Amino acid sequence: MAPSSSSTIICRNVAVISAGAAGLVAARELRREGHSVVVFERQNQVGGTWIYTDYVESDPLSVDPTRPIVYSSVYRSLRTNLPRECMGFIDFPFVIRSGKSRDSKRFPSHGEVLAYLHEFSKEFAIEEMIRFETTVERVSPTKERDGEGGITKWRIEFTEKEEKVRREELYDAVVVCNGHYIEPRLANITGNCNIKYSVFVYENSDSFDGNNGC
Repeated sequence: MAPSSSSTIICRNVAVISAGAAGLVAARELRREGHSVVVFERQNQVGGTWIYTDYVESDPLSVDPTRPIVYSSVYRSLRTNLPRECMGFIDFPFVIRSGKSRDSKRFPSHGEVLAYLHEFSKEFAIEEMIRFETTVERVSPTKERDGEGGITKWRIEFTEKEEKVRREELYDAVVVCNGHYIEPRLANITGNCNIKYSVFVYENSDSFDGNNGC
C-alpha cells in the first residue's frame, strides 16, 4: 500500500538479507514506502530455498563447520503442499503460465515456484536492488545514531564472491529474511546416555525403485 499524502516518510537506508520470497516482497514494499534498499543474496539468482541442486552435503548431521553447505532443502520430486492459489502475492497471483518446462498443476513443482519468484522479481524490477553472490558475515549495532535521539545504525559485514574481501557498510535498518534450517539443532542430553543418531538424506526416489514401502 502506498503511503498517504498526509504522512511524512523519512527515507532510510535499509538492508534486506536474502532474495527468497520474503526478501523479495520486503524489498518491494520498502521501496514503495520511499526507502533506499539493498538486498544481499549469497546465490546467483533469486528464489532462496526454491533453488534446486542435486548436491548433497557430505556430513549427514551438518555439524562439520568446514563442510560445503547446501542452502536448499528442495529435493528433485518435490511439489508444494499448498495449492498455487494460496501461495501467490495478492497483486501478483500465482497463475498458470504457458511455456516450456512450466507446470500447470494446482500443486506445482519446485521449479514452477522458482519461475514464479523470478517473474515477480522482474515485474517489479527488484533485481536492480540485489547484490548477488554476496554473503553477509555479520550484522551488529553501532554507536552511531541518526542525529540526537535518532535510530541506531547497523553495520553489515559482507564478502563478495569475486573480490573475496570482507567489507562493511552502515544502514539505518536491517530486515533478515534468510532461512533458519541450515544449522542443525541437536539435542543436548546429559547423563549416561548412549544415543546413536540415524540420519537419512533424501534427494530423489531412484534408490527406492522396486521396493515396497509397507
